[in-house]
Amino acid sequence: MELHQDLPPLMALRAFEAVARHLSFIKAADELSVTQSAISHQVQKLEQFLNQRLFIRRTRAIDLTPAGETYYRKIQPALESIASATRDLRGNEHQETSLRIGLLASFATLWLAPRLAGFNARHPHIHVELLPSVQLADVNGGEVDLAIRYGKGGWPKVRARRFMGETLTPVCSPAFKAQGVDKGPLLMAKSLQPFEWIDWSAQNGIDLAPYPSVMLHDYNIVVEAAVAGQGIAMGRKRLIERRLKEGALVSAFDTPPFSSEIGYWLVTPDRPPSHAAECFGEWLNDIADT
Repeated sequence: MELHQDLPPLMALRAFEAVARHLSFIKAADELSVTQSAISHQVQKLEQFLNQRLFIRRTRAIDLTPAGETYYRKIQPALESIASATRDLRGNEHQETSLRIGLLASFATLWLAPRLAGFNARHPHIHVELLPSVQLADVNGGEVDLAIRYGKGGWPKVRARRFMGETLTPVCSPAFKAQGVDKGPLLMAKSLQPFEWIDWSAQNGIDLAPYPSVMLHDYNIVVEAAVAGQGIAMGRKRLIERRLKEGALVSAFDTPPFSSEIGYWLVTPDRPPSHAAECFGEWLNDIADT
């Protein structure tokens, strides 16, 4: 059978793939440098070719129909293969790819940034853009290409894989400990709930109700406040290892280090990842314990 009888118009296919990946006609139009009406026209053209509705259009959002979801999952790897073969033939030195990563500023500053040169050396043509925010980036909606999240997993509408665990222990400055830690306060980073402290207290049978708490915007600030003798922080060993070695922070309580399902997760859209995202995930696996 001749292929051309079943192949849809290439521009319509490109438009559909971009809209399905971003779940946004506006973002797809920006990516392909065309108007939103042109994108809409190409998608309608593909829907007519397939005799299937591919998107559910709402006032302020769109979703893939079941048929659209199935079609996207099947054609996306094929398009990526075509792009990869083209890059190989043309020569990767001419093809720079951007990779936008949403993550907490503390993880970017204290762990990822000092190691990022290794990724750049391995993949010099993937331009990494770190987008730190306390708010969870919309991975599935295309706000970022992937995200690194801290917690226990279970986020909806995304794929999440824990690539690195964390060991927790409350810490403070030596001077603060010498004065006595029985009155706190507990220094906490902004979150929906202080799951670190909740799990740690349950594990060690310590009632934290008498301790006042201070809520700070970001874990970077929590660490600096603890170093300055302002209270007790929940120490994330992966992020404060240098401070512990320097002696700027010490264990606040006589309790063993606590490990659980809490850790760092690579979060990707609920669809096949891009080549750049796959490269970054493989690199994370290689350096997670360094």
